Amino acid sequence: MKVEAKPEMVSVTEKMTGADVLMNALVEAGADTIFGYPGGAVLPIYDALYRSQAPFQHVLSRHEQGSIHAAEGYARVTGKPGVVMATSGPGATNLITGITDAMMDSLPLVVFTGQVASGVIGTDAFQESDVLGITTPITKYNYQVKHVSEIPRIVKEAFYIAASGRPGPVVIDIPKDVSAAVTTETFSSEFHLPGYQPTKKPNPLQIVKLADALSRAEKPVILAGAGVQFANASENLKQFAEIHQLPVVTTLLGLGTYPGSEKLSLGMGGMHGTYAANMAIYESDLLINIGARFDDRLTGNLKHFAPNAKVAHIDIDPAEIGKNIKTEIPVVADADEALKMLLEKADSSMHHEPWLEKLQGNKRDYPLWYEQSDKEISPQWLIEQVYKQSSGKAIVTTDVGQHQMWAAQFYTMEKPNRWVTSGGLGTMGFGFPAAIGAQLGAPKDLVVALVGDGGFQMTFQELSVVKERNLPVKVIIVNNEALGMVRQWQESFYEERYSESVFSSNPDFVKLAESYGIRGMKVDKEADVEEVLQEVFSYEGPVVVDCRVVQLSNVYPMIAPGKGIHEMVGVTK
Repeated sequence: MKVEAKPEMVSVTEKMTGADVLMNALVEAGADTIFGYPGGAVLPIYDALYRSQAPFQHVLSRHEQGSIHAAEGYARVTGKPGVVMATSGPGATNLITGITDAMMDSLPLVVFTGQVASGVIGTDAFQESDVLGITTPITKYNYQVKHVSEIPRIVKEAFYIAASGRPGPVVIDIPKDVSAAVTTETFSSEFHLPGYQPTKKPNPLQIVKLADALSRAEKPVILAGAGVQFANASENLKQFAEIHQLPVVTTLLGLGTYPGSEKLSLGMGGMHGTYAANMAIYESDLLINIGARFDDRLTGNLKHFAPNAKVAHIDIDPAEIGKNIKTEIPVVADADEALKMLLEKADSSMHHEPWLEKLQGNKRDYPLWYEQSDKEISPQWLIEQVYKQSSGKAIVTTDVGQHQMWAAQFYTMEKPNRWVTSGGLGTMGFGFPAAIGAQLGAPKDLVVALVGDGGFQMTFQELSVVKERNLPVKVIIVNNEALGMVRQWQESFYEERYSESVFSSNPDFVKLAESYGIRGMKVDKEADVEEVLQEVFSYEGPVVVDCRVVQLSNVYPMIAPGKGIHEMVGVTK
């Protein structure tokens, strides 16, 4: 018997919950992908998501850490804010590492955390945590929503703050009673931030000073950081370098902002940078920093960093200029805007032939090197083969450690938005979920996750997401059965006391992949690597490859702690 609904049971007034208002605000903000994990305090939001016809997808991670690292990978590749959703208490606190990572690497995120009902905040209610207190030091800004009417404005404001100026994470904490509250009103999303006005255009006088310094310099060098990528300034950087014939050193996060195969490229600088790059900085008389923050892994001992150089620093964040390195020519600006003004004063008559000849000699005489094994796979050689078989066109994500440095050294980046790694915080477990976000952000591109056997085991549960969505991510495990960089430091500085850095047991990664319904492969001989990689890159679906590499292989060259940028060890065999 069919039961007809009674007319009085049908609502004639269009009512919306705070969560519905949030869905509409996300649509207005242009969100197309949400990485999240539900829980009690966000049930009204997930109910609204279920009912919503909004044109965005929700990606259900298997751990909140997977959500936020995936959002970072998405943000890095697309340039758009990654959107994350988590519940209160442990859901929110599981995001802290990723929020910190995004803050240090200037990645735009908008993170929504559920909160207990307003009336019990501060009472140690079930799954309550002080999200504002916890995230204040690790965000560009954070909010706690007090009323439904605030949601449209706060969401629009948060997306603007996250993506403008120096990008970074913004957290929005939403009490459950606010997301569940019912309203029939509409609310404005207009906002005005008089105290937040990032300076995009440079002071013309500073550009004149920089151009004048360049005209006088005999040993100029460009240092290109991630700020070049965030400003979409790679084309103008290339033009500026080529017109003036300026050598270019990139930071770890700046890889790809200038084509790595170009003659003027000296490679990566810093602790595991090339000899040519580090000596160029050390001997320079003008160092033009564009969008890098002079962190300690780049500079080494500050006393020996570019000791004879006049330093010009172009950065959209004024707090970074002069923070670590004395700066004679500060230029607070968007990197692309500054380069445009510099190009207006370009002088193609400048020549630095003796300087360039010396640097090219350093590139030729002191290249990156490694010892190839007769029995096991040399990890550096493996990275070269990944580069070769992928035609150098992959988006590459990494965890942190030896494999990260080998990837930076031996997978030559030609374009921006192709290199996804954890730089400032050095987060293990980052690489694989970041690859998921990168693949969702660039669905037509080849994405390769180069991970260590240690870091992969921190977030491999996200294989469920890869299987669920049939994401064709290629996972290459550089498996040395150790925490490689920890082991290397113990070898070099702790008299080979390998305390808890070598694994006595690892899972069978092939069976692990297969247990998720994903193809798994293993290779332990160099003779088989080429054939295996060809098969991997021709396969349309996801693959996990367990590559057994030399356990005691080290990353060289290296600047030891306390040493100057010119005091590298391992420059030659």
